[in-house]
Amino acid sequence: MATALHTSDLSGMEVLDLSTYAEFSRRHHRSRDVVREIEAMQRLAHVFATDPPKILQELVSISMALCGADSAGISLEESTSTGQTQFRWIATDGAYSPYLGAVLPSLFSPCGTCLSSSAPQLFRVSKLYLDTIGVDAPPVTDGLLIPWQVDQTRGTIWVIAHVACQLFDQEDYRILRSLADFAAIAVRHSAQQEELTQQTAANAALAMANELAHRINNPLQSLMNTVFLASQGGTDAADFARQAVDDTVKLSALVKELLHLRKSY
Repeated sequence: MATALHTSDLSGMEVLDLSTYAEFSRRHHRSRDVVREIEAMQRLAHVFATDPPKILQELVSISMALCGADSAGISLEESTSTGQTQFRWIATDGAYSPYLGAVLPSLFSPCGTCLSSSAPQLFRVSKLYLDTIGVDAPPVTDGLLIPWQVDQTRGTIWVIAHVACQLFDQEDYRILRSLADFAAIAVRHSAQQEELTQQTAANAALAMANELAHRINNPLQSLMNTVFLASQGGTDAADFARQAVDDTVKLSALVKELLHLRKSY
């Protein structure tokens, strides 16, 4: 007997825990091309080594191809400014590719259920559900959700069908499970690279700020001297005053540079 963690005819969403959904294991297994799977994994490793920013997109493309899905994607859980959680689609392919970057609520959602149970899920969503969350997209007639987590960051990787009602089987789950681990590694790597970039930028900003501080010191010293000399009066007072104005302009320009630098970093 299937166990649905969240299912309602009124909601248009059905989510089934694979650990208790015995019917899934009895689905007809499609024939597989092992060589094709190996080549896909080799391609994935190559992209990771040579072009890391594209690894997540490559992951969903491979997921869709190997599982015969109509759409595939990776969802990332994130916090809002009010402390709520939501899911952002950070990679998509297939019919859902136009929705890259889309944000969906975590409550009463397949991804939310998947992460709250920390277990793979089979899910379906109708047009009613999509209308409810304000998404104009094809319904999901069959879908697999696999959770992944790295440190405190977590999300899901998913493949979906828009026509077939029993497209995926145990082999698809096996493939997606491996790719979920790869997704976690890719997200960790991306976070580390971003941290390194920010640190490099911070170091560059510090070096530039030190240089500007030295450049500011010269017109500042000159300004102090000319203001003092101008205050003494005499026939050269007007010249000293004009020099003070020039030094002030230079000083102002450098201070603006420094302020802009602080805003940039």
